[in-house]
Amino acid sequence: MRYYEDIPLDCRSVVGTYLLSEAAIVDFAQAWDPQPFHTDAEAARASVFGGLVASSAHLFAICTRLFFDHPDPIRVVAMLGKDKLRLPNPARAGTTLTYETRCIEKRDSLSRSDIGIVTLADTVTDDAGMVVLTQEVSLMVARRPRL
Repeated sequence: MRYYEDIPLDCRSVVGTYLLSEAAIVDFAQAWDPQPFHTDAEAARASVFGGLVASSAHLFAICTRLFFDHPDPIRVVAMLGKDKLRLPNPARAGTTLTYETRCIEKRDSLSRSDIGIVTLADTVTDDAGMVVLTQEVSLMVARRPRL
């Protein structure tokens, strides 16, 4: 478990990978974002995307799961927000997504001595190297307990 003190500025990490299947895209979208280009392959071919694509909410959920499953997790107290979110290219069925993060800012909390604030710049790419998501995430991270 990594604490605030364990995260150097500009550290980078591959958080994880995820094989994005057609079934996963459709299942998620039917429950949470039932746009035809997420739920119907034929309708998706006639859309601006030219094929079935994952919803933005699905990509957020994938990032959340991969972050939680990271083998060297950060001791997150709470997420403060997501900023500069961009979805420059669609995430398509059959591709493997790679989620990478980099620490771009660290600061002490002004109100709590037991935490620090860390900002991460995240990038998700497909297996062709196309960026499908970028975002900056601000987190409250626990400081190492004093003994």
